Amino acid sequence: MKNDDLRSEYSPKDLGKGVRGKFLQSYEKGTNLVLLNPEVAKVFSSSAAVNEALSSLLQITKQTTKLTHPSSETR
Repeated sequence: MKNDDLRSEYSPKDLGKGVRGKFLQSYEKGTNLVLLNPEVAKVFSSSAAVNEALSSLLQITKQTTKLTHPSSETR
């Protein structure tokens, strides 16, 4: 018995020849998918809404980071 996930009704030759580098361009562009938790996905109507919320969060983080400085005091 082979140790693979291919169902017995499929033969590798039925799947056709693979194309090396088929998705390389999209990978290099930084294509990324993120799976949201269902309760989070309910709040956002689109990927644009998610991006806007995350961009706002990054902006707030940058602004508040400037307000505090790490302590130079050693314990």
